[in-house]
Amino acid sequence: MQPRKKPRSECPAARTLESVGEYWSILILRDAFQGFTRFDEFRRSLGIAPNILTRRLKHLTAQGLFKRRIYHRKPDWYEYVLTEKGRDFFPVVIAMFAWGNKHLAAKGASLLMADRASSRGVEPVMVAAGTLAPITLDNVVLVPGPRASRDVHRRLDAMRALRPHATV
Repeated sequence: MQPRKKPRSECPAARTLESVGEYWSILILRDAFQGFTRFDEFRRSLGIAPNILTRRLKHLTAQGLFKRRIYHRKPDWYEYVLTEKGRDFFPVVIAMFAWGNKHLAAKGASLLMADRASSRGVEPVMVAAGTLAPITLDNVVLVPGPRASRDVHRRLDAMRALRPHATV
């Protein structure tokens, strides 16, 4: 359940959830990554009510993940094209696929990821850009960024005080 009043959070995870953390939004983006751009394509694929789809597409466009582009005149029909910001969300959805296949597919995965050119299976792994070392809970900790407020510094200090083994 989403909070009634959305906080202006400095946390990137909270801001991301405010932007796209709604069931239909994630599924709309999933379909957009497979090439869907038109309202009817999304509606048929998702079985979503038109009023809900309209609201979600409007929100995702306002958030900068899609841009609306006219593809037919009289009447005007629009398609929803992923922006760079929208395309940058792809690894998040892929991480969700991988996690779902690992933890929620008791009888085996129904969808797998494959390289477009070779059709070979792909297992996503998040790595540190500088070292290419896998990013895991054991080797990464949150630290204040250059624009962190005093509240963020205090919160992270309090977290480290409660869990000193998690410090850098």
